[in-house]
Amino acid sequence: MGKRTELYEQHLAMGAKMVDFAGFDMPLHYGSQLEEHHQVRQAAGLFDVSHMVVVDILGTGAREYLRYILANDVDKMQHRGKALYSCMLNDQGGIIDDLIVYFLEPEHYRIVLNAGTAAKDLAWMESQVNHFALGLHRRDDLSILAAQGPKSPALLNVLDQPLFTDAVQTIKRFECLDNENFFIARTGYTGEDGFELIVRNTEVVQWWQQLCALGFKPCGLGARDTLRLEAGYNLYGQDMDETTSPWCSNLAWTVALKPENRLFIGKQALLTEKDRGVNTALVGLILETKGVLRSHQRVFLADGREGMTTSGSFSPSLGKAIALARIPKTEDSHCQVEIRDQRYPASIVKPPFISPNPLN
Repeated sequence: MGKRTELYEQHLAMGAKMVDFAGFDMPLHYGSQLEEHHQVRQAAGLFDVSHMVVVDILGTGAREYLRYILANDVDKMQHRGKALYSCMLNDQGGIIDDLIVYFLEPEHYRIVLNAGTAAKDLAWMESQVNHFALGLHRRDDLSILAAQGPKSPALLNVLDQPLFTDAVQTIKRFECLDNENFFIARTGYTGEDGFELIVRNTEVVQWWQQLCALGFKPCGLGARDTLRLEAGYNLYGQDMDETTSPWCSNLAWTVALKPENRLFIGKQALLTEKDRGVNTALVGLILETKGVLRSHQRVFLADGREGMTTSGSFSPSLGKAIALARIPKTEDSHCQVEIRDQRYPASIVKPPFISPNPLN
């Protein structure tokens, strides 16, 4: 038996198929992964993502600490309520984790860590505190809900609460609002407009039931994976890890090399790799025939060079198999993918696979 979120009994009552994910018993789907995928693309879905870990960083040294441990620069967030996506790197420029950091107050930042990497992330972060005046506070008292889909703003606007009204009407993508008991951000992992809510464990069942009553349909991790893949979002541990840098993971845009006097962990390794030249790229593949794309399938270029798929699945929106793959840099627009010892033709494209929501 794995760890359970506060919504475990709700999932069972709604008929969820439960699976192990990062040590948690989590819902894979509630009957139809395909229907849940389309629900988020066309209307609004609700995910329990409470297996992820909230960490508050408090203290006068919080800003400089984050400028040191993150490849992106929190100084880009000029006022409270802003959010920033970044990688946290090791000394070799490899990706320890990817995360979102929220600017709540000048001495208070919040980050959300991936479930499977939270323990190592926190150990790494603790080891880097050194002389910075701050404390790291893991918030196991909080749960996270993701309300995603084009109809999510209208549904949330029905709630007669000022925080929701302000969130729907005023905050833009990668912004947040919070008070003592509630946090809402316009962020997500689906490629659609939507919000992520962080609430107290003691209140999350009430929020789940209330949001479902408004018209949000519960969705599992299966749909979450196909949604993020269509949107071209990396999954840590598959599309990137400590052996890959942002340069070869479609994440160069998250690296802030300026101002030049800012030192951050992994910067020198990134500069060296950039000067030397990056030889691989993370690309999208669309299978041109019937078949199934999965991770760890060999990819063959016309000149004989090889790569490997990192994530793959059937795309409900396209009706085709798609994948992310790390391959040698090439101008080719086609390749072959090995599936069960047979090679099948695929197109090489630049992610995302679908047109993103205008807010993304």
